[in-house]
Amino acid sequence: MTSTEEHQSVVGPHRYRNAEKMIRTADPVWQAAADHGLTGIRVDTPSGDSNNRLLDRATGREFVNMCSCAYLGLNHHPAVIEGAMSALREAGATWLVTSTTRIRHQLLARLEEELGDLFGAQVLPGTTCSALTAGILPLVASGHLAPGGPRVMVFDRFCHFCMSYVKPICAEESLVLTCDHNDLDYLEDVCRRYPSVAYVADGAYSMGGAAALDGLLELQDRYGLFLFIDDSHSLSLVGERGEGFVRSRLAMNPLTVIVTSLGKGFGTGGGVAMLGDPAMYDFLARHAGPVGWSQNMALPLVGASLASAAIHRSPELGQLQRRLQENVAYFDELLPTSFAGNGLPVRRITVGDTDRAVRLSAELYQRGFYSSAVFFPIVPQGQAGLRIMIRADIDREVLATFADHVRELTDAA
Repeated sequence: MTSTEEHQSVVGPHRYRNAEKMIRTADPVWQAAADHGLTGIRVDTPSGDSNNRLLDRATGREFVNMCSCAYLGLNHHPAVIEGAMSALREAGATWLVTSTTRIRHQLLARLEEELGDLFGAQVLPGTTCSALTAGILPLVASGHLAPGGPRVMVFDRFCHFCMSYVKPICAEESLVLTCDHNDLDYLEDVCRRYPSVAYVADGAYSMGGAAALDGLLELQDRYGLFLFIDDSHSLSLVGERGEGFVRSRLAMNPLTVIVTSLGKGFGTGGGVAMLGDPAMYDFLARHAGPVGWSQNMALPLVGASLASAAIHRSPELGQLQRRLQENVAYFDELLPTSFAGNGLPVRRITVGDTDRAVRLSAELYQRGFYSSAVFFPIVPQGQAGLRIMIRADIDREVLATFADHVRELTDAA
């Protein structure tokens, strides 16, 4: 056997991932972003600025971060910071460093109860939303979370990387398919052909847009479709108690799991899964891998989350949500995009060419605004551009100035 034949005999089939192709395509663009000073920026956080400006340690440049997911500004709320410090003082430790399946700190147990009541669902915490996803999705595929046996797994083409990353593991349990974004016709056809199907998607997508939730609920009602949805980019922003885009529009049921990060709109860190069946809790604690490992949520984050939950029960949440919605609507007036009017805070300005996207990001950074260039595999090839996150804690004058710079630079190009 030749060396080439030997190599081919051990190379994977690349059914669900192809690292060689992805890195060959994407890494030169990442390197270009690095060459323009757009990666690895070390910053200080000057206090007292409502627009959350940052200071580049290397250049001394002060800039506004236009790609922060802290949509309500709760990450620097005084009560949230005090909550983290109070928990650290009360516990006298950063965490227990033991499996939460066996031992859990009473602060963590209290957080589970608080968030369960707040969001109206049994809540399972995890060190990150990604860890919850990695632990739970294979058990959806194997058929252990609902009747019907192993489920055919249909991943939305635009679902977040943390979910697509688990495709090969799910494929060890059941058939894995990928559908075009929000393609309900394809999904219904799969439901007709197979008796047990799960759909894996975002609620509010990290690159903009949202799931076709009404149609998904119809398919769930008609075919028993299992829904596994990551709604990290709408938690706290939508719903009377900040329960998010998906939870605020459906009644929890045994065929639904919503995973979400506490590190975005909620303002703290870690993640939770909202479970449609309370019986899932103990089962997942035992069998969902990283969910029960010893690197659980650090106690300062637990304390910060308890403080954020208190804000979610107060009139302040509604005030922050309204401020965010006003800023989103104002930005849509200034720079209309294909996502204008959807009420969610993620916007994308598509320029097409990857080099142009990196140059545009670099030019805006020179003018005091950091907005991340996005390119394959973050977005499909040919759709490179800028991703922008609108926040409640940013002044209209700053949004207007940013929009002026974007128009000037894109018109010139």
